Amino acid sequence: MLQDGFGRRFAYLRLSVTDVCNFRCEYCLPNGYQGKPTGFLNVEEIRRLVAGFAEMGTTKVRLTGGEPMVRKDFMEIVEVVRNTPGIEKLAMTTNGYKLRETATDLKAAGVDAINISIDSLESGRFEEITGDRRFDKVYESIDSCLEQQFDSVKVNTVLLKGLNDHELPKFFEYVRTRPVALRFIELMQTGDNQEYFEKRHVSGDVVREQLLREGWQRVERGPVDGPAVEYSHPDHIGRIGLIAPYAPGFCDTCNRLRVTARGGLRLCLFGRGSQDLRPFLQRDEDREQLKACLLTALLGKKVSHSLHQGDFGDTPHLAYTGG
Repeated sequence: MLQDGFGRRFAYLRLSVTDVCNFRCEYCLPNGYQGKPTGFLNVEEIRRLVAGFAEMGTTKVRLTGGEPMVRKDFMEIVEVVRNTPGIEKLAMTTNGYKLRETATDLKAAGVDAINISIDSLESGRFEEITGDRRFDKVYESIDSCLEQQFDSVKVNTVLLKGLNDHELPKFFEYVRTRPVALRFIELMQTGDNQEYFEKRHVSGDVVREQLLREGWQRVERGPVDGPAVEYSHPDHIGRIGLIAPYAPGFCDTCNRLRVTARGGLRLCLFGRGSQDLRPFLQRDEDREQLKACLLTALLGKKVSHSLHQGDFGDTPHLAYTGG
């Protein structure tokens, strides 16, 4: 079992399949993608990677980006991961641009859970934040996923001062009649957004206090759930979640590891450096070396990030490791 020096077990792998994104969200890639879209793990390397993790107790994989669906072989990746012995849950995170047309195929291929990023319920504000005009398409993709009856449909919203924080009542109302978990994500500082962070950061306490005032109750967290603290309300079918990395004890229940699109193991989203796993992904015979590498690397995992001290590691932007 993958376990660090603090007794935390890691049954959840977040695997980025590309760092390319076709949106220009102002909190992440305001100038659009500037990297080189080459060198990403191929399907066979991904198969070997996931198989190694699965043999060490990983039961849940989330495919992320950038935007994972820009890869032409994304459905092949889905099938490879889904068919890996030991993987019980396959999830993905997407900006939803292609989801309306592909929800049926994704469900048939074995995707269990989908997270859709939508930072405003107002089309004009959505375009201002994301640099993209496909609000209607993204918004409708949520209902497309609900029609397919995925095990879980979640909406991710980065909370931004002066841009969407006035929409809290509208977001709460959105989940009154929809079985959706809508999660507010506290804006995090990265290498290239300090000025933006200072201008737009809103504490997660703002959401938490409003939820409690309106009678929402905290929901118990599952063993392979992500970092969101979720709340339910008797008058709402859906839930509201909060991902607040600046809250005390945020890292205490960490249960996930990250691998970048080029095969780098990241022990923390806001850590420094990565362990190159690619040399152990070229042959099936190298699996034991891969597993040994993972165990050794975990010995270096720290008890917590250092965001409170203004140390965001070497993460340049959130698309770099899939958030």
